[in-house]
Amino acid sequence: MYHQLAKFSAATLHEALGKAGNLPSAIKPIAPGMKICGPAYTVQTIPGDNKILHRAYAYAQPGDVLVAHCSDYYEAGYWGDLMSLGAKTKSLAGLVIDACVRDADDIDAMGFPVFSRGLCIKGTSSIEGGRLNEPIVIGGVVIHPGDIIVGDRDGVVVVPKNLIQDVFEKATARESREETIREQLRQGKTSIQLYGWE
Repeated sequence: MYHQLAKFSAATLHEALGKAGNLPSAIKPIAPGMKICGPAYTVQTIPGDNKILHRAYAYAQPGDVLVAHCSDYYEAGYWGDLMSLGAKTKSLAGLVIDACVRDADDIDAMGFPVFSRGLCIKGTSSIEGGRLNEPIVIGGVVIHPGDIIVGDRDGVVVVPKNLIQDVFEKATARESREETIREQLRQGKTSIQLYGWE
């Protein structure tokens, strides 16, 4: 069922959730065309350490989206081209990380979707601490394993797994309404006329 959410923009799903579920606006795709949709495999790292991310991509299932909270420490490149290659080979759907990554050109060239706060060349430690596949919080949004992650150039939204059908129906209705509005705009009407704001 969650695959049907991939046809909607992150913004539409955010609206269908009642203007909820959006991750911080700083988290964006490292290349404009990247899109992501799949169930969350959650990761909590300790600051500046990425060893548990190596475990995450090894243990996650095909189609999963790795979603990582890095203890609010952003100044490190937690993820790079080699991990992307490993994750892509395992058929993971991508990475959403509340921190920075590196090797952006190589990751872009291999077509593995990565959404991050930015790029950072600084290396990480490999002490290992943190948690796998337990609820995490990013930007005030609680993300449970299996929640559906949808991302595009505008940003990332989290759809709780128990709301997939409801959100799908609301997003479908919203798209239909917006298409009606687009047609009226093409005919020369203004948005203030359509919304009754004159």
